[in-house]
Amino acid sequence: MPNVDRLKRQMLREAVRENLDVIEGRPPAPRRDDRWARLAVRALAVLGVPLVFLASINAFSGNDASSPEVVVVPQRTVPAAPGEPALENVAWPAPRSIDPTLFHLDVKTVVLDAGHGGADPGALTADGLLEKEITLDLAERVATKLRGGLFQVVMTRSGDETLSLRERSRRAREAGGDVLVSIHLNSIPRPDRRGVETYYLGPTDDPAIRALAGAENRSSGYSLADFRGLLEGVYVDVRQAESRRLAESVQGELVSSLRKVSPQVGDRGVKSAPFVVLIASEMPGILAEVSCLSHAEEARLLRDTAFREAIADALARGVRAYADSRNLAGAGRSGNG
Repeated sequence: MPNVDRLKRQMLREAVRENLDVIEGRPPAPRRDDRWARLAVRALAVLGVPLVFLASINAFSGNDASSPEVVVVPQRTVPAAPGEPALENVAWPAPRSIDPTLFHLDVKTVVLDAGHGGADPGALTADGLLEKEITLDLAERVATKLRGGLFQVVMTRSGDETLSLRERSRRAREAGGDVLVSIHLNSIPRPDRRGVETYYLGPTDDPAIRALAGAENRSSGYSLADFRGLLEGVYVDVRQAESRRLAESVQGELVSSLRKVSPQVGDRGVKSAPFVVLIASEMPGILAEVSCLSHAEEARLLRDTAFREAIADALARGVRAYADSRNLAGAGRSGNG
């Protein structure tokens, strides 16, 4: 067992050294010979790769916009083994989440998802105003405003089509979307309540939001077995933080624009919720409740093309502002609308 212990120490010390080189921006040290190749083979036979590298795994989290420090392993030191070259004791810093702005990842393809459709009308009024028709009209208006030199725009549906959430997400992924904007209208049990709200991917303890998510997720098209794979990847990257930034940009534009038309429009805020279409799309995304069909005044306004145009303008500006903050040369570009 002495040889096994020595091998473990050697492999661990080398893993720590390489991780510190990466953290501190140093180039990797050149290999002196094939010594480590031989050690790797021996390690596979004796220890197994997972046990050797378990302590050097870095986990990254995007749980909020502040990019918190995530402690995966406690700080410790690695002393040099007897008879080996001295290695200064090294403290393991807690790994931090990756800031996506470091990579200058452009937003080029925007996926617009008109909520409901076909056999699923969504919310509706007593006199026949249907959510599915308004959301499609709004998506078409937004697409017109965003298309041009900067964005490619893809719509999950372009007609009165019944689509499961699974199919919507599949179309968004196959289009190579960079962001997803799912457009909906709110329906609140209390008819005196109104306003706009924008959701990004995340958990919630709010019973009202849980009920809303349950209603929107009803036609998911997924089985129970599918959800393990879906949920395992939700919080392991920057998607939640990016989605929140997009939601804040869109919500701000919606509120400021619609209050110019109807000063009493309420700001119901930016919230997190586990909507399936956001989970399965595998890209930063939001679900925007752009008006309230259950409120008599807002239902009246939604019949007016000028009000719909104001909503579409706000959505397009919100997406464009977010994209400009992400794109390498976004500040020097402009779009339509």
